[in-house]
Amino acid sequence: MARTYTLKKRAEQQAETRLRIVEAAVDLHRTVGPAATTVSMVAERAGVQRHTFYAHFPDERSLLNACAGLSLERDPLPEAAPWRKIADRRERLRVGLLALYGWYDRNADLAGCVLRDAEHHRLVRETAERTWAPFMAAYQEVLGANLSAKQQAMLGLALSFYTWRTLARDGGLGQAAAVKAMVQAIDGA
Repeated sequence: MARTYTLKKRAEQQAETRLRIVEAAVDLHRTVGPAATTVSMVAERAGVQRHTFYAHFPDERSLLNACAGLSLERDPLPEAAPWRKIADRRERLRVGLLALYGWYDRNADLAGCVLRDAEHHRLVRETAERTWAPFMAAYQEVLGANLSAKQQAMLGLALSFYTWRTLARDGGLGQAAAVKAMVQAIDGA
């Protein structure tokens, strides 16, 4: 009896292999960073041959885009639009920063490695900017409404991953305390 070939089964296997490769790459990006991640490392961790890797990802840009997409699909950056409905400026800042700092906390290892590598690796920088810039612009617009130029600058500082890491991770402040400190700093500017 001849076996029937179904494209659906093959497509499912290809999708599973592709996902395994992306998950392996994201895991490596979280631990060693995207700049230090090699095709051999990803292929080994995903349990595939290099030619299989290249069949799914012909270049580094396509892999970085897939990794950014998967990461944000699994834990999206907060949307700024709902914050517009909060009339009180301080409360809007508090809610927005709490949401962003929560995301930073959940994604600290990956974000830290990506941002570090973005400083010296062109494709990582381009991917990070394309991925995060629209969110950061929306945060600046929504949370920065009716702020002075100095307060806008302080908001930029408050939105920074490095500020969160300095306050929460290095400084030992809890999320609420870090947010409170930044809201006070913005108000005082």
